[in-house]
Amino acid sequence: MNDGRAPGAAVLPQNPLTSPSGGLQSVEMDPVEYTLRKRLPRKLPKRRNDVYVNMKTDFRAQLARCQKLLEGGGHREICVHGLGLAINRAINIALQLQASSQGALQLAANTSTVELVDDLEPDDPDEAPGEPMTRTRNNSAIHIKVYYPSP
Repeated sequence: MNDGRAPGAAVLPQNPLTSPSGGLQSVEMDPVEYTLRKRLPRKLPKRRNDVYVNMKTDFRAQLARCQKLLEGGGHREICVHGLGLAINRAINIALQLQASSQGALQLAANTSTVELVDDLEPDDPDEAPGEPMTRTRNNSAIHIKVYYPSP
């Protein structure tokens, strides 16, 4: 069962990898030899009433921003976007907004799948075989429209 790897070294799953020359490869890679760099996701066009929720910013700050847009910003609707781990936070923000308005706000949620791209860069370009590669993967997303219904 010993295949020559360092103890505890995991093998990245066999996802299709693309080299800069454009060829697809299916390769087992030792994570010790490559650094995984996650690119930023492609975002929807940024409008004034769009809120992109993440896990780094404080929940209360994101909730306050949404309340400010709805109450003081003159918007009758906002769109709360969450990607991956931030989906639960986006749902919680939308539900908190609805609860604090005593039911005056309504919600409409849509889900989608977003394709993300990761870069795999060799740690030591002289030692690692091959060239830098990219890997694509899918991640879930949610888009919640929070709005005041028309009278």
